[in-house]
Amino acid sequence: MRNRGFTLLELLVVLLILALLVSIVAPRLIDKPDQARVQAARADMQTIVQALRLYKLDNGAYPSAAQGLEALVKKPEAAPQPPNWKPGGYLERMPRDPWGQPYVYLNPGLMGEIDLLSLGSDGRRGGEGHAADLGSWEE
Repeated sequence: MRNRGFTLLELLVVLLILALLVSIVAPRLIDKPDQARVQAARADMQTIVQALRLYKLDNGAYPSAAQGLEALVKKPEAAPQPPNWKPGGYLERMPRDPWGQPYVYLNPGLMGEIDLLSLGSDGRRGGEGHAADLGSWEE
């Protein structure tokens, strides 16, 4: 009885099929972490905007640009003083965007009454793809 093994041609065909599968699947898997960061930034921004709305509801106005987002964590010392600042704050801590940068707060905003931005993976204004800015006005 003769031992039957794989021929070189059969092995090459299997390797070719595996290479094709990897070339199709790998780009989709590699892009997932960047997509997850974008989703995390959008979720953070929604939470911060909700806290800003509560701040406005309690105090009659959004924090000034000088007070910034820190007004959601600790009572602002800069004018105008919030008359009904919630003890304990509106957020436990101020999150950073998924790329480690602080969120940008604009009051007055360019797209609305206030704007909240993440500058994306490059940390600079503008950019394309995952380096593009994300704004609170976008859905």
